[in-house]
Amino acid sequence: MISPLPATVEVETGPDPAASVIWLHGLGADGHDFEPAVPALTPARAGALRFILPHAPVRPVTLNAGARMRAWYDIRGFERRAAQDEIGVRESDAAIRALIRRENVRGIATGRIVLAGFSQGGAMALFTGTRLAERLAGIIGLSCYLLLEDSFAAEHHRANQATPIFLAHGSYDALVDPRLGEETRALLLAAGYPVEWHSYPMAHAVCAEEIAAIAAFLQRVL
Repeated sequence: MISPLPATVEVETGPDPAASVIWLHGLGADGHDFEPAVPALTPARAGALRFILPHAPVRPVTLNAGARMRAWYDIRGFERRAAQDEIGVRESDAAIRALIRRENVRGIATGRIVLAGFSQGGAMALFTGTRLAERLAGIIGLSCYLLLEDSFAAEHHRANQATPIFLAHGSYDALVDPRLGEETRALLLAAGYPVEWHSYPMAHAVCAEEIAAIAAFLQRVL
């Protein structure tokens, strides 16, 4: 069982932040992974922001022959119907909700929080963001997919039905098939979510054009 409140890296772009971005890293990385990107992710005309970059717990990952690494949940396969680690997903969901509550205590309303992530982290951002009972400012999912799809219809909450969602995927992604991203977009659109979709000629990565589009998205929602 992981700690309800994970250790984090925090970067504040100015004094007295008025909004927060909780950014979840991908498999095998840690909270420092996107720390160098914070200046480029910060909107030019935004007030002070707090970027919260949590560390996932270390756990064995089936897809990587049981090697232990930082992961928000175990991965057994990337096929759409592959068995998923529901216990790990829900533990990480609890940790993300604890981070949101801590921001509330620090004076940041949920409506001033963006939940974002890459790969595994993006999948968790979508999972928690669509199920949260309080409206977020925005949700960002990069190179990811929808977790526990069979429970989505019963569990997604109307509080974030109109929350802007930014989805992006590399068209040459050999790790997380771009079709998974496209299917996620289609499912969210069919459920009535406003999805902004971006595709880039890259592998399982991020690119400068994508970072600029995210900064523009943050400018709009915050």
